[in-house]
Amino acid sequence: MTENNFSLKKIEISVSEAEKRTGRNAMNMQETYTAYLIETRSVEHNDGQSVLTDSLWRRYSEFELLRNYLLVYYPHIVVPPLPEKRAEFVWHKLSADNMDPDFVERRRIGLENFLLRVASHPMLCRDKIFYLFLTQEGNWKETVNETGFQLKADSRLKALNATFRVKNPDKRFIELKHYSDELQSVISHLLRVRARVADRLYGVYKVHGNYGRVFSEWSAIEKEMGDGLQSAGHHMDVYASSIDDILEDEEHYADQLKEYLFYAEALRAVCRKHELMQYDLEMAAQDLASKKQQCEELATGTVRTFSLKGMTTKLFGQETPEQREARIKMLEEQIKEGEQQLKSKNLEGREFVRNAWADIERFKEQKNHDLKEALISYAVMQISMCKKGIQVWTNAKECFSKM
Repeated sequence: MTENNFSLKKIEISVSEAEKRTGRNAMNMQETYTAYLIETRSVEHNDGQSVLTDSLWRRYSEFELLRNYLLVYYPHIVVPPLPEKRAEFVWHKLSADNMDPDFVERRRIGLENFLLRVASHPMLCRDKIFYLFLTQEGNWKETVNETGFQLKADSRLKALNATFRVKNPDKRFIELKHYSDELQSVISHLLRVRARVADRLYGVYKVHGNYGRVFSEWSAIEKEMGDGLQSAGHHMDVYASSIDDILEDEEHYADQLKEYLFYAEALRAVCRKHELMQYDLEMAAQDLASKKQQCEELATGTVRTFSLKGMTTKLFGQETPEQREARIKMLEEQIKEGEQQLKSKNLEGREFVRNAWADIERFKEQKNHDLKEALISYAVMQISMCKKGIQVWTNAKECFSKM
């Protein structure tokens, strides 16, 4: 569903707040959830004057509903993923509670990033349901459900069946599927390594606090060395406490990696849709070939393959010429209809492949840029952290030199 009367590229979008709320769910049971404040502001109105900010509250489940709708209506697009619903790949000092304030704040940032990703997409940004998600607080769910997108969603069983039974899969989509699996595996390992490093780094920094305590106690029994030891102990205490902010900043880089961990599933969704379309095409071609053979056999009076109809004829006698003509006419009509359907499915398949690969190329450029920036920023942060460690020990050395 697209609407050409607006452009989200001229609207600023932010998820500015998160609020803990209590209410009743569909089962009339009380639940606690988090609501997020979405603010939109037009950069410039038609008359050149700025427009006041509009705002509304959305739950995470409403973001999920929006994304599920986009997946169904834009199957050829690598739809941006949502941030995690519950914390994954956490190190031991980080809470896995989805109501933890730090986690809620990171998810707020992730939800804002999701909206910005959709708004910057050349096709998704023009979708009317997405526009209403940002601007219509009441009855938005009803509007989405009225599109009937749930009925158009492919069943998992059908998708699994297509995966195993398709005879002529497109090698490009097979390679893309393998790549998405490998990308997910690599990023998962990277996040696990990062969590283990964070655990150990936290311990190394905090144990420096013991230096501070020991130097402070030592300074109490020394006259000439006391001030130097006390100052060195202070530097160690500062160093030990700095790890909390460092690892908090690291979580933002981890979230950037997690986004592409979840993007891997978005890539697989495009591949699954192509498999389904290819499977439907092959089934249509097979059905058409079968009907053509039946028509030929009826016209020539020869049966080349075993069939239930052939067995019935042997048992109960031949059809009358009128019956045979009626069946031939019916099959010819079905063949004509089947040829039209096959042609339509072929065109639809080619269009899907063309649009899908255009979006996949767009996604690849985005991925390469984002991951490059994230890894460089992470490396810069590690360098900065090491420099701070060197500075702490340089300061401690100066303190010792003055004793």
